[in-house]
Amino acid sequence: MKVTLLVVGKTVNPHLEALIDEYRQRLAHYIPYDMVVIPELKNTKSLSEAQQKQQEGELILKSVTSSAEMILLDEHGKEYRSLELADWMQKKMSAGRDLVFVIGGPYGFSQSVYDRANSKISLSKMTFSHQMIRVIFTEQIYRAMTILRNEPYHHE
Repeated sequence: MKVTLLVVGKTVNPHLEALIDEYRQRLAHYIPYDMVVIPELKNTKSLSEAQQKQQEGELILKSVTSSAEMILLDEHGKEYRSLELADWMQKKMSAGRDLVFVIGGPYGFSQSVYDRANSKISLSKMTFSHQMIRVIFTEQIYRAMTILRNEPYHHE
């Protein structure tokens, strides 16, 4: 099983990129994990919000295999405590399917992406930048792996 974080647009802040890389390297000891970047659309000023979501949606769907489980990081998704996320990950890993977590563009997801998604997760009721979510989510996947191995990273 492989875990992929699929994102729209590159991480522009070098400090955030360094943190993402730190957790990506740590995760390599537990599971195959990668972050795949879909390039940002060009000339978005000439596109409506709906057109932008639709074009980004097409790129997202092309990047996810039909056999993978696609999970959207979405404000309307289910919230988990870290221990609950670890349990959820354990169940998914036992099933053996690749997991693709998706962070959409600035306007969210098109209906076709919602239709393809297997589930949605919300990291918080608060709003974070798409750039920050990359760090937060990668750290949470690392935390889940340490919880599953009973390692001391996570404290109750």
